[in-house]
Amino acid sequence: MSAQPLVFHRPLSPQPIGEWSVEAVAALFALPFPDLMARAQEAHRAHFHSLQVELATLLSIKTGGCEEDCGYCPQAARYDTGVEAKKILDVDAVIAAAKSAKANGATRFCMGAAWRSPKERDLEKVERMVREVKALGLEACATLGMLEQGQAERLRDAGLDYYNHNLDTAPEFYNHVISTRDYQDRLDTLDHVRDAGMKVCCGGIVGMGETRLQRAGLIAQLANLEPYPESVPINHLVQVKGTPLHDVEPLDPFEFVRTVAVARITMPTARCWPGSACTSR
Repeated sequence: MSAQPLVFHRPLSPQPIGEWSVEAVAALFALPFPDLMARAQEAHRAHFHSLQVELATLLSIKTGGCEEDCGYCPQAARYDTGVEAKKILDVDAVIAAAKSAKANGATRFCMGAAWRSPKERDLEKVERMVREVKALGLEACATLGMLEQGQAERLRDAGLDYYNHNLDTAPEFYNHVISTRDYQDRLDTLDHVRDAGMKVCCGGIVGMGETRLQRAGLIAQLANLEPYPESVPINHLVQVKGTPLHDVEPLDPFEFVRTVAVARITMPTARCWPGSACTSR
């Protein structure tokens, strides 16, 4: 019997499906594990092929030396983590990495920079990188910290498809992790990205010492964005010695799976990515 070809369906555009209270999201977390998995699979299969996997590659185009104090991040200059601050990569080096990513099956290429927000000289170089990545036939994504409205429009004009800017955690836990920018700063950047017409990649990190209710709070924040993000990365903290969150009590792996499943149910057309992270812009 010959194998049947897989048909990969494009997901629908994300649409708000109503307000998700923190209590309603917490109730999903509390479902028996098999029931939660069944509901998540039902939501997934309604919008995606059951075997479809999107491959994306992330490249750090500017590593270390960040002035922020994100407690999970080894790239913060104030923490002694062994990460050396480096200048932004040359465009040629980025394009070589993008070509390698495409050859290995990636369809999206994301460029990340460890800074609070891009300066003019840096943004010009990133615009060139985006144009070159798009010329390869890849989706282009960037995570560059906070953006002003004009900066978002420039990235859009260069061809950027997605902008990643994570909420990281629930509003009530946020100040336990970061003090150099507030929650509204993150929401403002997301507004600039939406106003510019780009797609949003926005999620968070779990395992930073937050409670289950606070994980529910993060998912509620994401699901209630109008519209909710096209991509939702759910990252599991990688603890790095020298950061404030090193030695925090590890998250149960099943709780991480629950978080991904709840994200799928509440944001059914988003691409939900489970992963590991020690940094998030």
